[in-house]
Amino acid sequence: MVDALGVAVVGFGWMGRVHTQAYARVRHHYPQLAVRPELVTVAEEVPGRAEEAAAQFGFASTTRDWREVAADPRVRAVSITAPNFLHREIGVAMAEAGKHIWIEKPVGLTAEDARAVADAVAEAGVQGAVGFNYRNAPAVEAARDLIASGDIGTVTHVRVRLFSDYAAHPEGALTWRYERQRGGSGVLGDLASHGADLARFLLGDIDSLTADTAVFLPERARATGATAGHSRAAGGELGPVENEDYVSCLLRFASGARGVLEACRVSVGEQNNYGFEVHGTRGAVFWDFRRMNELGVSRGTAYQDQPVSTVYVGPGHGEFGAFQPGAANAMGYDDLKVVEAYRFLRSVAEGVPYGATPADAVHSATVLDAMARSAESGAWVSVR
Repeated sequence: MVDALGVAVVGFGWMGRVHTQAYARVRHHYPQLAVRPELVTVAEEVPGRAEEAAAQFGFASTTRDWREVAADPRVRAVSITAPNFLHREIGVAMAEAGKHIWIEKPVGLTAEDARAVADAVAEAGVQGAVGFNYRNAPAVEAARDLIASGDIGTVTHVRVRLFSDYAAHPEGALTWRYERQRGGSGVLGDLASHGADLARFLLGDIDSLTADTAVFLPERARATGATAGHSRAAGGELGPVENEDYVSCLLRFASGARGVLEACRVSVGEQNNYGFEVHGTRGAVFWDFRRMNELGVSRGTAYQDQPVSTVYVGPGHGEFGAFQPGAANAMGYDDLKVVEAYRFLRSVAEGVPYGATPADAVHSATVLDAMARSAESGAWVSVR
């Protein structure tokens, strides 16, 4: 018998919509799932936005106060897609209220915030999932398996890149994302958090690092009304950008491997240029999010002039088979969030964590805090 599971979404910007769509689709792709998500309520403080969400997606009720969600006995699981500065307060409150939580990265402004949420989830005995969606790509999981198998030998070094232009326009509005108090770190929390998670997912723990950061667009116009996504605000009062547009980082892994992680939110000409190159003593593996379902793989015994082959992922890789019947059929970004929803709901049904957890968010946030310390001091720092 399939158990109905009352779910709520807190924060209905773009990511809240993505979570809601994932709930709507998840049983189409995973009919064996032992729970059936039911959209109980949506919380959003912007007037009218929750009502629009209910009309479009069928939420049974709406509220402007997320605390009503914590007190609602109909709700057993909550997606937390509010701005970063609210993650800790909402995450802890929902866990303490006995709600399972699916929370977006970076889970607060600091490693301390992420740890508070992780501790609350553990103490309450509920399940927690975190939105590190890129690790859900079947090609990324295939790359991890290939690395673990030793097919490319001992890993020597990795480069992880996350370049985007979402903040490149000089008329981009000065929203919470650019403020220390509400956004925390800038591109560190937005993009480098994914990079830190991918690096650890593929190669294991990071021991130490040295980082450099920069702000390239130091002022932006303040928004005059509610914003969603990356809105523009020409002609408004200018205010300072308080957090980083760019970060570059050298990494040392516990395994002895070396790495480079670079991220930028103002890279003109780059749209979601996310990916990695992992090199080993006998081969290499390459992934580009813009060609999400492909891997470049070099392996063998030639060493010099060894060719690179393109591998198209298929039903035998990760969760690909839940979406497409044969290799080289495309999956997209929203599909990765459906995978995430499935793993979260499966965790709830079985009482065992699947996919990225709040503990993974703590590891990522610890790396980000180390980057910030290193950028300030100019020194190598330990990741703890």
